[in-house]
Amino acid sequence: MSTATSASTRAVIEELLRRIGEGNPERIAEMYAEQGDWKLSWPEAEHGRTATPWIRHRSTRADAAAHYRELAEHHVPEQVATEIERILVDGSDAVVLGVIRQTARPTGRAYRARFALHLTVADGLVTRHHVYEDSLAVAHAFAAEHQ
Repeated sequence: MSTATSASTRAVIEELLRRIGEGNPERIAEMYAEQGDWKLSWPEAEHGRTATPWIRHRSTRADAAAHYRELAEHHVPEQVATEIERILVDGSDAVVLGVIRQTARPTGRAYRARFALHLTVADGLVTRHHVYEDSLAVAHAFAAEHQ
C-alpha cells in the first residue's frame, strides 16, 4: 500500500478519535460511511441486551450515531477516560489499541477494559468498525448482582 493511503487513513482515524473524545454522536457518525461493517466482540448467546443495548452489530451511519448515544446514556460522563496506546496503520486499515475506564450508570460500578479497534477507511470514511474488548469487565460492571 502507498504511504499516501496510510497517511490518509491515519488522518481519518485521528479525527474520528478526536470526535469520539468530544462526545457528539452526530459529529462522530459523520466519519462513517452510509453503509458499513460494524461488529463488537460479545458472546451473542449470552448477551443481555437490556443491560448493554449499545453492544450489537450495526450497519449504517445512523446506527453509528445511535451507538454513541446509547453508550453515553449508560455511563457516568464525568467518569470516562480512554487511553490510546498505539495506532497501527497499513494502507486503508488501522488498529487502535488502548484502555477505557468507565462507570456503569445503573450500578455505579467502575470498570477498566483493554480494547483493540480494527477500522477500515475508504474515500475518507470509516467502512469497517470491529471492536475487541474485555467484555467480561463490561458485563460485571452492568450485572444486576455483582459477580
